Amino acid sequence: MMKMSSRTMMQNTKLHQGIQSSVSSVECYVCGKGLSEGHSITAKTLSNGIVLFCDVHYSMQQF
Repeated sequence: MMKMSSRTMMQNTKLHQGIQSSVSSVECYVCGKGLSEGHSITAKTLSNGIVLFCDVHYSMQQF
């Protein structure tokens, strides 16, 4: 004769994680051009915050 064991697992299936996100267009701080015009965009942290530059204006910056 086999003895059957019964197990119960309780689990909270409701996750209460507040995920927030936002998006904005990626444009060069200098000329306003972005990915749609075929430019690559680079973010640079400066003393006044994070600034986005296109491939043309990033190479012209004096860091």
